Amino acid sequence: MKSYFLRRLLLIPPTLIGITLLVFTITRFVPGGPLERMLQEASKGADQGGKRAASNQAQGGLSEEQLEELEEQFGLDKSVLVAYGQWLGALPREVRLSKGEYGEQSDERIGGEIDPETTTLVVLKGDGRAVRVVQKDGNITSAVLVESGKSVESEGWKVRYESEKDRQARYQRRNSQAGKVPNYSPRAVIYQTRFSGLLQGDLGRSTVYNDPVHEMILSRMPVAAYFGLLTAILTYGICLPLGILKALKHRTFIDTSSSVLIFIGYSIPGFALGAILLVHLGARMNLFPLFGLTSPDFDQLGKWEQVKDLAHHTALPLLCYMVGSFAMLTMLTKNSLMDNLAADYVRTAVAKGVSFPKAVFGHAFRNSMIPVATSLGGLVEIFIGGSMLIETVFDIQGFGLLQYQAVLARDVPVIMGTLTIAALLMLVGNVLSDVIVAMVDPRIKFE
Repeated sequence: MKSYFLRRLLLIPPTLIGITLLVFTITRFVPGGPLERMLQEASKGADQGGKRAASNQAQGGLSEEQLEELEEQFGLDKSVLVAYGQWLGALPREVRLSKGEYGEQSDERIGGEIDPETTTLVVLKGDGRAVRVVQKDGNITSAVLVESGKSVESEGWKVRYESEKDRQARYQRRNSQAGKVPNYSPRAVIYQTRFSGLLQGDLGRSTVYNDPVHEMILSRMPVAAYFGLLTAILTYGICLPLGILKALKHRTFIDTSSSVLIFIGYSIPGFALGAILLVHLGARMNLFPLFGLTSPDFDQLGKWEQVKDLAHHTALPLLCYMVGSFAMLTMLTKNSLMDNLAADYVRTAVAKGVSFPKAVFGHAFRNSMIPVATSLGGLVEIFIGGSMLIETVFDIQGFGLLQYQAVLARDVPVIMGTLTIAALLMLVGNVLSDVIVAMVDPRIKFE
C-alpha cells in the first residue's frame, strides 16, 4: 500500500504541470490579454488628447519600442513553451534588456572611424554605462564597456544578435493581419537573466493591480476558509443525521417530505437563489444586507455586535453555499445505511439479542460511512473554496470572486496562481481520500 500512495504522490507534479500548461496555452490565444488592454487604454488616452498620429493608429498610439517592452514584460515575445518554462521557474527570465541598432550611430558617437554597420553602442538600463558591441556575419565578437574596456559578460550580462528577419518575424507575430512588413536594422541586445517562477515561490504580479499574486491569494483565503468551514460543519452535521433518519423511516412521511425538499434545493442554482433572496429579503423587506461580509462601521462595533453583524451578513450566502450540497450527502448516507441494515451480519446480530439501536450504530453505521469518507479528502480545498457566482452576487471578496475577476480581466498571473493552488489542493485531496478510506475499511488494499 505504501508503494501505491508513493506513486500517487509522484504523479502529482506531472499532473499539475499538464493542467497548468494547458491553461497557460489557452491564455496565450484568447483575445483581450494584457497587451491588448494596454493598447486600448493608450488608444483612448490618445483620442482624448487629440495627439495620435495616423501612422500609430493600428498600434494604439504606442511606439515600436513601447510595444516591444510590453511584450517582454508579459513574456509574449517568447514561444508558449519557453514562456511557460519561465513562469514555472525552470527557464531564466530576461531582465533589464538594453538594445542598440547597427547602422544608425554616427562615427563620432561610436568613436572615430569605426564602421557603424558592425559596431553599435548600447546603454545599459538601470546602469547608464555604454557598451560597444561588435558583430561579424551575425555573430557577436565582442561587447566591452567604453569607459573601462572590460567585457560586459564578466559582470553577468549576456549579449545576443537580432537580425532583420528576427525582428520582422516578431512584428508578424504581433501584427498577424498586417500586409506589409517594415524593414528593420539588425541590433544587439544586452540583458541579464534570473530564475523567478513557481519553483522559486514567485507567482508574479497582477497585470491589472500590479500586486503580488501570492499576497492577493493569501488575503482571500480567510474568507474562503470561513465559508468553507461553516459549510462543511453544517452540511455534515445536518446531512448525516438526516440520512440516518431517512434510512430508519424509509417510505414514511418524513422520508418523502425531506426528499422533496432536498431535491428542490439541489435543483436551484446557488447564485440564482442568492439573487432571489437579495431582491425579496434584502431590497424589498430590508431584512438582510445587500452586499459585503461586514458593515462599513464594523471596526467601531463591540465584540458581540461584530459577531451579530458578521452572522447577519453570512446568513444568506451560507444558505446559498449549502443548498446544493444536501442532496448528495444525505442520499449517500441513507442508501449506504439501508444496504448495511439489510446485510446478513446485522440480522445475525439482532437475532443473537443485540438491540436494534446498537446494531445500527455499533455495526451498520461504521460500514455505511465508508462511501462518505471518500469525500473527506476534499475538505483540504476549503481554503480556496467558494463560488465565483455566489460571491459575485453578494460581492464577497473571496477566492471565487478573485478567480472570476481575473478571468474577466484576462489577468494571466492571477489566473495561473489561483489555478495552481486549486489544482494542487484537489490532487492532494484525492490522495487523502484514498488514505482515509483505507483507514476506515481495513478490507481495502491498494496495490
